[in-house]
Amino acid sequence: MHPHPRTGRPFGSPVPPGTGWPGDPATRKTPQADDAAHVAQLAGQTESIPELDALISVCRACPRLVSWREEVAVTKRKSFADQPYWGRPVPGWGSPTPRIVIVGLAPAANGANRTGRMFTGDRSGDQLYAALHRAGLVNQPTSVDAADGLDTDTVRIIAPVRCAPPANAPTTAERNTCAPWLDAEWRLLSPHVRVMVALGGFAWQVALRLAAERVAKPKPKFGHRAVAELGPGLRLIGCYHPSQQNMFTGRLTPAMLDDVFADAAALAGLSG
Repeated sequence: MHPHPRTGRPFGSPVPPGTGWPGDPATRKTPQADDAAHVAQLAGQTESIPELDALISVCRACPRLVSWREEVAVTKRKSFADQPYWGRPVPGWGSPTPRIVIVGLAPAANGANRTGRMFTGDRSGDQLYAALHRAGLVNQPTSVDAADGLDTDTVRIIAPVRCAPPANAPTTAERNTCAPWLDAEWRLLSPHVRVMVALGGFAWQVALRLAAERVAKPKPKFGHRAVAELGPGLRLIGCYHPSQQNMFTGRLTPAMLDDVFADAAALAGLSG
């Protein structure tokens, strides 16, 4: 066991549910989905975001992903060898009644798989949360761990895959198994959402699927700062993913991120 880097409380890796990890939504009694049918059943019955977060955080439906995320939690990156790893699926983060939803991809093996919070503990998250803070959408510019005080009442970050996948590449079957969690999340969030921001072309397609009943044909194409009207009261904005490669090569810059979130805040009625 190792101490949590902020609280000092010791945890094993992966972290068992209900043992006191900061923000852990689950308890020892939270049902664990063990196959695709069970995921669909539990997701379809979920009536609140806290309940959904708890169910997601203990899911064991994809054997390959379970093995990989837990292997990473045990072997660890050398620079984090003295820290416990969450090593479980990562639920969405943010407001349960958001005006803006950000669609990502999957947790990073040594980022969210370590910290237990979406886009936290890696360079992509460093860029994303700094931009959200500059736009006035979160209360601080950094997201380091699950007990660092980060908060928002306007944004939620979601993802189509909740476990860190090997080589950052989930299989089609794994994406399909995980999809009911995202569908349930969108069902609960959509009455509040005015803007979706898709981080990359794949996330754009995921967002279009979620809002399929509102999407006119031909489907709108992804582009950085592209805006698609998804019916009354809902817009989708494209953004290049804030990956280390995109930021290093200059395909995406902090100023470009600022433009996207300024657009999102304005369209959601949160600016000025």
